Amino acid sequence: MTIDEFYRMGHGYRETLQRFTTEIFVCGSGGCAACGAGTIRKRLESICSARGVSSSIRIVQTGCIGFCSEGPLVRIHPSDEIFTHVSPDDAEHIIERCLTNARKPHDTTHAADIPFFTRQHRIVLRNAGLIDPESVTDYIGHGGYEALAKAISYIPPEGVILELRSSRLRDRGGNGSPVGLTWGIVARAKAERKYVVCNADKGDPGAFVDRGILEGDPHKVLEGMAIAGYAVGAEQGYIYIRGDHRQAIERVRKAIDQAERRQLLGNRIFDSSFNFRIDIRKGAGTSVCGDETALIASIEGARSEPRPSSWLASQCGLWGKPTLVSDVENFANIPSIILHGGKWFASIGTEKCSGTKVFWLAGFTRHGGLIEVPMGIPLRDIVYDIGGGIRKGEFKAVHAGGPFGGCIPAQHLDTPVDFDSFAQLGAAIGSGGLVVLDDSVCMVDLARHYSAYFMNECCGKCTPCRVGTHQLHAILDRMTSGNADTADFATLEELCDMLKDTSLCGLGQSAPNSVLGSLHFFRKEYEDHIHRRLCPAGSCRMQSPMAASPRQVKREPRRKG
Repeated sequence: MTIDEFYRMGHGYRETLQRFTTEIFVCGSGGCAACGAGTIRKRLESICSARGVSSSIRIVQTGCIGFCSEGPLVRIHPSDEIFTHVSPDDAEHIIERCLTNARKPHDTTHAADIPFFTRQHRIVLRNAGLIDPESVTDYIGHGGYEALAKAISYIPPEGVILELRSSRLRDRGGNGSPVGLTWGIVARAKAERKYVVCNADKGDPGAFVDRGILEGDPHKVLEGMAIAGYAVGAEQGYIYIRGDHRQAIERVRKAIDQAERRQLLGNRIFDSSFNFRIDIRKGAGTSVCGDETALIASIEGARSEPRPSSWLASQCGLWGKPTLVSDVENFANIPSIILHGGKWFASIGTEKCSGTKVFWLAGFTRHGGLIEVPMGIPLRDIVYDIGGGIRKGEFKAVHAGGPFGGCIPAQHLDTPVDFDSFAQLGAAIGSGGLVVLDDSVCMVDLARHYSAYFMNECCGKCTPCRVGTHQLHAILDRMTSGNADTADFATLEELCDMLKDTSLCGLGQSAPNSVLGSLHFFRKEYEDHIHRRLCPAGSCRMQSPMAASPRQVKREPRRKG
């Protein structure tokens, strides 16, 4: 496909869309699908066919619209009305609403009237919920692959990297390091073959960001990877996806096939000399593959174990070749940066942390789901404007970054959302999970829950993590069951320091984060569990504080190894 043919395709498809007076978008994400979204779509199509209006009303099953707590969701364009908690019985009224403007009281709301949507700034999620994720023509009709065409036609590879550096994009899936710096290292590396790897393996508890992006707009990630291949001189890319993310895998596979058939991937892209292919590699669902060295070992067919931190994928990655490993959200940002310019992206957010960040908002807020906010927005605005406040009880803390992050208590609720501010509080942006907690949550029990995650996810290669995570969980388990003593408190703090300083990879080094964060801000809760045998939140398997004194409590034997 030549550049001219590509632009004619996009123009023709946009003319086709203009023939429809109304578009009905049915959320097809996992949550809405489980609640009958597929049946709702079929019912809407059946009614349109029976009324003979299929030529004027377009019905699309999309990716995640975002307002997950109110699903199943139906969104109407161009009126931008949203129906919540939809059932198949509502299909007749929705079609009637589109045809006659009939409206029942309080049955629908405009997105412009909902703070959940108005407080967001969507770049990565711009198309999510508004296109058919299984149609490459729909993506092209909404400006898709124009950034790749622009890069190949008008920007040299080094110019793409300069644009990325001027955007000040920081790694959305890791420690916030400059993305342009890594791209430059891989581009300068001398090798006959290079690789681009997209890490889509993140599946921490409370984080579904990668999955939501891939299910809602897979072509945007493919386009970002192709631009990366062009910039660093790679001709082969891999998307490493958790095997249990079946819908994401299916949609990415279909997107790759569609792009190859239209010469948007493969050989001689846009009739140029640039070749780039993308293959899928499925992971077994082990969290250690969040470490790029373990991920690369898994793609190579070896056991997914991390290597020492001195080993750099940008210099010696897949099969010993320079490899660019980056996150789903990083690649999804690239097309917008190339189209609008690095300075445009840098103007969003803050001076040190530009652009937006996608989060999965969950917990005890009234509203939750997939959101995208500008960097620097106060955490309070996410909890009370986008999330609608606490359902019941009092706000206690936000646990940010999943198991690898930490907690941010009420006194720091006005903290701006960025890498540096979160790090100062011992929290992390990480995989994008924001779990809002109320006063019914015990912070010790929450730390115990996350310690069990690390204990089960440890690969076993290094002794500090293999043994330390078991001991960490055992101590916290004794605390929440009323069997701990003062010695456990000192051991807990010593063990956390040991794990951070001696573990081989980020999984072991991050294992004590939730403990250290809750210890810092909620130390009295730990002291109450040990000295008073009392859980202030009333949620632990705790004996009555008067049932036994510390000397009378029989301690469980420690596990060996």
